[in-house]
Amino acid sequence: GWLGVRIQPVTDDIAESLGMATAKGALVAGVIKGGPVDNGTILAGDVIIKFDGKDIHEMRDLPRVVAESPVGKAVDVVIVRKGVEQTVKVTLGRLEDGEKLASGEDGNTDEDNGDKAPAVSTAAVLGMTIGELNDETRTKFGIAADVSGVVITDVTKDSAAAERGIQPGEVITEIAQESVATPKDVMDRIGALKEQGRKNALLMLASKTGELRFVTIRMD
Repeated sequence: GWLGVRIQPVTDDIAESLGMATAKGALVAGVIKGGPVDNGTILAGDVIIKFDGKDIHEMRDLPRVVAESPVGKAVDVVIVRKGVEQTVKVTLGRLEDGEKLASGEDGNTDEDNGDKAPAVSTAAVLGMTIGELNDETRTKFGIAADVSGVVITDVTKDSAAAERGIQPGEVITEIAQESVATPKDVMDRIGALKEQGRKNALLMLASKTGELRFVTIRMD
């Protein structure tokens, strides 16, 4: 069978940021359009910890148990969403359909590196310079029209952000599972996390084409 999600490992940092006691399961980094769970059953940011009665100890367990399950079967999936465990019912699709959909997902990534600096309100946080995502920054970094959030315009060498492989042109769409639209939103969310005594900030980043991934950044 096929579930139609992109997944990444749950590290200790990510587990802590999600309020989980231990690092386990598979973190959903994206839901494939037109896939079996594109109806909101499973969302980016959910952690899948059990599938059809089988424990998912680490990311690589999930593709195996999904592949072993028959197409069209309705299965119970246990997820952790915003720190709360819940069970959702999912009907599996066919992997062949999934491969067709996934291959059609890649947007074009023509880069137009204009050398004109965008005149936007920017802020510096955690080793990144961030700015508003508008027509100018979209064009400068070649960001797809359906990507929304706050654009990273620069990353300081040897900073916490650089350590995590964060690149200029990536877009911050969420911090600690709350969406952000302006540099001020980002600063406010980071400030709130620091006040709560959190060590790491969990960021959902979108690539220029809209592919999502989660990263944690140290806030010390």
